[in-house]
Amino acid sequence: MEEDLKAIIANGALIIDVRTPGEYKEGHIKGSLSIPLNEINEAMSWLIKDVPAVIVCESGNRSGQAVKILKANGFEKIYNGGSWDSLGNIKAGGCPVK
Repeated sequence: MEEDLKAIIANGALIIDVRTPGEYKEGHIKGSLSIPLNEINEAMSWLIKDVPAVIVCESGNRSGQAVKILKANGFEKIYNGGSWDSLGNIKAGGCPVK
């Protein structure tokens, strides 16, 4: 699954980190968006539904919750990336938003 995520990211997917701002500040994937889980509902107003996104957190729990929320609201190309540091030295691409 890790290689699939890397290919998805390489093809332009956003990486959204749903940890707290403090956790994000301590370390994150370069180019990733910091959208804490408690702000994911607000972010749906400006995220583009057609743009693939890989959601990450510390362990995969919060990212799983965010994936369920986004998919329930019409976001289809959403993937649970699990722990942010499990993706290694990968770098996110651009940041297309509304």
